[in-house]
Order: sequence, then C-alpha cells, then structure tokens
Amino acid sequence: MTAIDIGMLDDRGPGHGSQRSDTNDSSDKGNDSSDKGTGDDGSHDSKYKDVIKTILDETRMVLPGIQTLFGFQLIAVFNQSFDKLSDLDRLIHMVALVFTMIAVGLLLAPAAYDRQCRYPETFSKHFAKVATRFLGLGMVPFVISMCLDLYIVASLILHNKMEAMVLSLVMLTFFFLLWFCFPLMDAKAQH
Repeated sequence: MTAIDIGMLDDRGPGHGSQRSDTNDSSDKGNDSSDKGTGDDGSHDSKYKDVIKTILDETRMVLPGIQTLFGFQLIAVFNQSFDKLSDLDRLIHMVALVFTMIAVGLLLAPAAYDRQCRYPETFSKHFAKVATRFLGLGMVPFVISMCLDLYIVASLILHNKMEAMVLSLVMLTFFFLLWFCFPLMDAKAQH
C-alpha cells in the first residue's frame, strides 16, 4: 500500500506501545483521558494523530510529481510534433491525461475528507484507513498514466510500436512490483 505500516492502524495505535507505556491497560482501550473517543469502534481518537500526519505528508510528497506530469501532458498537446502523432497515439495521450486527473483526485481526497469530516484536534482509525486506501489507489492511475505516455515517447524515439509497448509493460511491471507487491510481501513476512 504505502510506507505506512498497516500494523500502525491496529487498536494499540502507532508504535505498538513503543512510544507509550504498555502497562496502562486503560489507554489501550480508549479510556485514557487524552483520548477524544472510544478508539476501538473507529471513533475519533488522538492516538492516530501521528499516523494521519504521516499519511498526509506522504500525499504531499507524491503530488508534486503528479502535478509535474500533468503539466507536461497538457503542454504536449500544444507542441507542433503532437500533430504528427497518429490518432491512436493522441487518444492514448488523452487516456493518460485522464488517468493523471484520477490520480490527483484520489491523492487529494484524504485532505478534502480530513477538512470536511474531522472535528478540530480529533483523529480516527477510520480516517487513517480511508486515507491510506486513497493514497494506495491514487498510485495505480498515476503509474498507468506514466507508462502510457512512456509508450508514446518510446514509439517516437524507437520508431517501433512493439518495442515501445514492451518497454512500457516492463516499466508498468517494475512499478507494480516496487510499489504494491514488495510492500505486501514485506507486510505478510512481518506478521
């Protein structure tokens, strides 16, 4: 999914007790006076503050790359060489542009959700899970968009559509292994 350890979202909160005392059973059950809610039922709970901050920070790190890609995709349409592309290649570029916009929407969703659904200074397990899902899902259309545009650029450089397609599929596989398969395998190995 993301760099966030899914274990951070369990009922014990961030750090699995490494940052808090495990001897205080009432804090694990959401009865601690610093908690804003009950915790176990997904209600607002201050112990998820660090997890949510990390998720939002990760989103802030990914967005500039996607915005840069989006800018280049928009500019490409006004370039003279864009007219030389086949209708199919222009359509592929349009699909890549739509995937980039979907990625932006998914990656901005946690911030919008946070602003509209969270009361000041309250944090919830539910929001942490929703935001993590949005961040993970947002990476899918982003990588597809990158690989679609890679296909167009590679076909222009290599003058061979088949080689361009193979290169794009290799890169798509690389990113899916690196961003999705490896983290899932690592998470399973740790449990």
